[in-house]
Amino acid sequence: MPAPRTVHVCTVCGHESPRWAGRCPGCGEWNTLVEETRVRDGAPGRGAGQRAGAGGVVAAVVPVALASVAVAPEPRLSTGIGELDNVLGGGLVPGSLVLLGGSPGVGKSTLTTMALANLAAAGHRTLYISAEESASQIRLRAQRLSGGDPLAIPVVAETDLATVLATLEQERPEVCVVDSVQTLHSGGLTSASGSVAQVREVASEIMRVAKTAAIAVLLVGHVTKDGALAGPRVLEHLVDCVLQFEGERERTYRTVRAVKNRFGSTNQAGVFEMRDDGLVEVLDASARFVAEATRAPGSVVLCAMEGVRPLLVEVQALVHASELEQPRRVAAGIDRNRLALVLAVLGRHAGIGLGHADVFVNVVGGIRVDEPGADLAIALAVASAARGRSLQSSSGGPLACFGELGLTGELRSVAHADRRLDEASKFRLGDVVEPARHRTLRAAVASSLARSDARASNELGVNAA
Repeated sequence: MPAPRTVHVCTVCGHESPRWAGRCPGCGEWNTLVEETRVRDGAPGRGAGQRAGAGGVVAAVVPVALASVAVAPEPRLSTGIGELDNVLGGGLVPGSLVLLGGSPGVGKSTLTTMALANLAAAGHRTLYISAEESASQIRLRAQRLSGGDPLAIPVVAETDLATVLATLEQERPEVCVVDSVQTLHSGGLTSASGSVAQVREVASEIMRVAKTAAIAVLLVGHVTKDGALAGPRVLEHLVDCVLQFEGERERTYRTVRAVKNRFGSTNQAGVFEMRDDGLVEVLDASARFVAEATRAPGSVVLCAMEGVRPLLVEVQALVHASELEQPRRVAAGIDRNRLALVLAVLGRHAGIGLGHADVFVNVVGGIRVDEPGADLAIALAVASAARGRSLQSSSGGPLACFGELGLTGELRSVAHADRRLDEASKFRLGDVVEPARHRTLRAAVASSLARSDARASNELGVNAA
């Protein structure tokens, strides 16, 4: 019998090392190498030019020019959820693997159950494999959902990988949900569920059956505390599509965006609202955010882009004298490092120093914005809060803006400026502050505050008259 050998595998990138180290040589992360036992391959080594098969040496494959490759149209299975279909590129492709990641309680199981319910109502064969919940728990969640036929979904509560594979080969569903890939266990490995070896084996075997039987599989995955998909990075390379389901459990809005998609674009995003009867598509999220936007100091409207979709969201800031030696910098919905950069540029090039003040910035609604076009909105919101002046457009509505900040204080253009402006004009948000109108941050801040002072003077004169 081949002798076992011990290797150390990184839980982040999957790098293998013969001995343990505090820092992974592959990705540089600390304390991520875990020990695994492998069986040595007893086959002797072969030359670089030989590949031994059952009948001897196998001949090399003749390359084919791309121009002569026939392209067949990919059939799609509509989930009945328009926002999800758009992110997927038109629907699920038979034989594809889609990895859906998100934090606990964000609504991953609700979304997949609703998709299966719509597919079952349309006459497609479906299957729900749960390795985390019992069948009764799944029914309790399914019976409160609206739309489709959730109680018609066949359910299997099983954690053994061999049993799951046998069920897939016997039932041959068109669409299957596996919840979750980190909780399935292969009996051929000694490591615990969720380890690098287990996740890699589970994903590989499910992919083999899915490709053979043309089953569209939705794999539900966990995320780390940093929001990244848990498990080895090879898991993302194995699947055809990686979706991130983002949102806060205390908020109602959720966002689905594609990080990787072999059958569609990664520039699409879907917005949902969590209700008692499930997730509801938000077809015009900008209208809700603009209607709820305040005119108080520290509030501006950001013309953001979710992929190729314009979205108007409110950015709020609060500046308060700090009682601590080290002032606090709290950010919700934006990167904290980006906030520190904006505050530094504000102090150096706009004359608004906040070294002794606590600064809090929040993107209203639980939406997360990662694009650089949010820099100007953060800066204007903080400047408005620091000066105690509300920023309003000439029409009396909230001030809209977008733009990237440079370290020298200049405003830089961002992508899809025309779409952002069209979305702002759609809701009558005139006088949009953007890089095309102002070259520097100092000019943008001065113009916005001056407009606020002028409007306040006009209102004061009208009231006095």
